[in-house]
Amino acid sequence: MKKILIALLVTVGLVGCKTPSEEKTKELSVNYKKIELDNGLDVVFHVDKSDPVVAVELMVHVGSAREIEGRTGFAHLFEHLLFLESENLGKGGLDKMSARIGGSGANGSTSRDRTNYLQTVPKDALEKMIWAEADKLGYFINTVTDPVLAKEKQVVKNEKRQSIDNRPYGHNQYVIDKNLYPKDHPYNWQVIGSLEDLQNATLDDVKTFFRKWYVPNNSTLVLSGDIDIEQATKWVKKYFDEIPRGEEIEALEKRSGNVTETKLLYYEDNFARVPQLTMAWPSVAQYHEDSYALEVLTQYLTNGKKAPFNQVLIDDLKLTSNTTMYNYTSELAGQTQLIVRAFNGIKLDEIKDGIQKAFAKFEEEGISEKDLNRIKAGQETRFYGSLSSVLGKGTGLASYNTYTGNPGFVTQDINSTLAVTTEDVMNVYNKYIKGKNFIATSFVPKNQADLALTGSEMANIVEEKIVIGAEENFDPKIAATYDKTPSSFDRSIEPEYGETPSLAVPDVYKASLDNGLKIFGIENDEVPLVRFNLSVKGGQLLESMDKLGLANLTASLLEKGTENKTVPELEEAIQELGASINVYSGTENITISATTLAKNYDKTLALVKEMLLQPRFDANEFDLLKKATIARLRQQEASPNAVARNTYNELIYGKDNMRAKNNLGSTASVANITLEDVKNFYNTNISPSVAKMLVVGDISEAEVTASLEDLNDNWAAKEVNIPEYKTPEAPTKPTVYFYDIPNAKQSVLQFGAPALAATDKDFYPATVMNYILGGGGFASRLTQELREGKGYTYGIRSGFSGTNAKGAFTISSGVRSNVTLESAQAVKQILEDYPNTFSDKDLETTKSFLIKSNARAFETSRAKLNMLSNMSAYGWESDYVKDREAIVNNMTKAQIKELANKYVNPNKMIWLVVGDAETQLDRMKELGYGEPVLLNKRQEKIKE
Repeated sequence: MKKILIALLVTVGLVGCKTPSEEKTKELSVNYKKIELDNGLDVVFHVDKSDPVVAVELMVHVGSAREIEGRTGFAHLFEHLLFLESENLGKGGLDKMSARIGGSGANGSTSRDRTNYLQTVPKDALEKMIWAEADKLGYFINTVTDPVLAKEKQVVKNEKRQSIDNRPYGHNQYVIDKNLYPKDHPYNWQVIGSLEDLQNATLDDVKTFFRKWYVPNNSTLVLSGDIDIEQATKWVKKYFDEIPRGEEIEALEKRSGNVTETKLLYYEDNFARVPQLTMAWPSVAQYHEDSYALEVLTQYLTNGKKAPFNQVLIDDLKLTSNTTMYNYTSELAGQTQLIVRAFNGIKLDEIKDGIQKAFAKFEEEGISEKDLNRIKAGQETRFYGSLSSVLGKGTGLASYNTYTGNPGFVTQDINSTLAVTTEDVMNVYNKYIKGKNFIATSFVPKNQADLALTGSEMANIVEEKIVIGAEENFDPKIAATYDKTPSSFDRSIEPEYGETPSLAVPDVYKASLDNGLKIFGIENDEVPLVRFNLSVKGGQLLESMDKLGLANLTASLLEKGTENKTVPELEEAIQELGASINVYSGTENITISATTLAKNYDKTLALVKEMLLQPRFDANEFDLLKKATIARLRQQEASPNAVARNTYNELIYGKDNMRAKNNLGSTASVANITLEDVKNFYNTNISPSVAKMLVVGDISEAEVTASLEDLNDNWAAKEVNIPEYKTPEAPTKPTVYFYDIPNAKQSVLQFGAPALAATDKDFYPATVMNYILGGGGFASRLTQELREGKGYTYGIRSGFSGTNAKGAFTISSGVRSNVTLESAQAVKQILEDYPNTFSDKDLETTKSFLIKSNARAFETSRAKLNMLSNMSAYGWESDYVKDREAIVNNMTKAQIKELANKYVNPNKMIWLVVGDAETQLDRMKELGYGEPVLLNKRQEKIKE
């Protein structure tokens, strides 16, 4: 593998108490190239031949800040529209092509200041992608019709319902920004816009917006990866040169928020179960000299056991289990926000008093050089992590070019971060926080307004009503009629593939220790990082029904100090290395996951060994963990997605099966778990005989095996018996289940049945069968029908789970409440038709994607770790991907039909709906599967 070449001067090795000036700097070279076309398009090339893939990113300098009041949400709406169709790609546009070429799935995002479109593809599809991206800018807008616009409005509204309206504290940022920025400030409204503005948007509005902003001179194209710059330049000029330049676009004025007096607001949240206080102060725009010190300040105040806010609010006052503070910077302005979610029943006045005490503590003590440097060490590791994929590098280059005109601004950016001093940190606190006016929001559970800050006014939030048949009718299948945009050549001809890249499977080494620990590794020197997982089998499966949540508490407590280190001392030791170490429990494993600079691997591993073999088992930390877990469980009770997940698992596995249980446990079981229970669980079940070490990164096999040898003496093996829980068979008839959450703006759907283990011979063939059904994103029928065809949902998917034990086939989605029945009917029809309507073209698309996408299979360290995880869990060889290629190549329509009839039969499924029973429960009878079963007591309707 070729080393990545980065253009910057960075300070490395910020360990211990040395300041940046005392450290040596290490210069790394660059290989990006930037050109500007005559029409103003900026094009940036970056060569990285470590994998046969290319990331293609088009960034347009338009976000919600370029909108006007009353016409908000347009920038985000275009992010959606640009995937649907263009003059030369036709219906389905880039999404349909992505499936054929083995792309990562064409994606995009919108912020206040920019919209980006991005995808990683095998290198043989580069010319196709350049052709497709050119169609976005020059050959798209004629294809947008009134029916297409009407449908996409519904999709965006569903996204808002899913991400904001149907989520605890979802309206919080809306309230803050409405009050932090004046009415005429472009950050006064949310990126997603308002439902009313979206509904009122006309076709002329949309076309005018596009023609102003979507022009070459307001855009950056980045090609990053295994490319030939000379050839890529020819293709870029061929497809982009004749797209005309737009009108000149003036930069917007930087303008901070304005809070003339402190303002306190509250809101009774339908989905909140505990009160949350947020405080927000106006600060500075991105890249402002003070933004770097504000970043350090917010990390220092709330990250880790030693953080002043955590010492006061968590340890001393015991009002919460977590505090969060961050510096939110955008192009024109910034804001510094503090969020504290209190324990149940705590008045937020107490939280505010604690915050003032924490600020006073910081004022008295300040930040030390040692603390400053450990924060910088973490920033160095995260910086390298952002460069571990060609897509990450592409996004960075595009962003710097968009906002500064210089892709190499990364040098100045990093140097500004590393130049922050302790005096800078205190200065920005005094300048932007201490004694300054702020906005405070109190989001409290329904009927608990007394928990809000004293003196708070009710926030103005408009809740959407659930009305059957409220949306306009449309037919997006009506073909648009228009005159095609002229071109000097026939753009309707899709470019040919380049040379097919060969599949390069990473070399995997295997070893084992005498105590039974298995070792799997991949050496990879693209970036100077090492990632590793030390995983112990058992996890939740080793719990008893009266001690649910015990594995999770045990894993969490392993992070809380060691015999020789208090929690602050352990956190400090990790942070000084620029490392991260996390311990978590799942259904089948407890895993210690670590990321570190390669030079600090040995020291990071030493800390992992100390956490694993010498846990502190601190009683105070244990009590705090229990409180935090119970708070999370209470919040899950009102989260439609969490309720759906937990309820569905019980329906699939049965109440007596451990796999049906919430990994966190229950409020009752967690309350009853003792510290002795945790110690017994640890002493009985944490053994190398059921453990494995997976390592990926810039370290050799010899170094890894040598680093683990002392575990033979220090970690004794013991016999661990892991219970087996048999997964039930699929039901013989369908049943509709309903869980009532009053006022839910979406219904969460979970449809499925017990199916296959990952080791079953049908598992991967069934996954292949599912690609066109619901596993292929925009290539799938479920998405095409329920999102693209009807606008019922923001997203829908289907897939097979399963490990060594049998898992489920599941279809999941969030749909707008007033089409709950219609969505279920559409899914039922698709499932009934699928075995007999799977076509030759469907088979061709499936094979093309699954074969070509293998070029991307091992690009990132995360992907390589997943490969090692599969090998170690299921006994697969390192070239199992090639075995899968053979399955795909040999698949026939007859096999697809047989697998569909066997595993995705709608008449042998569980149909779960989590939503508003008052408006939707009775309607579900019309699905034809009998009387719906109400799983919880009918809830009282909450007044809006």
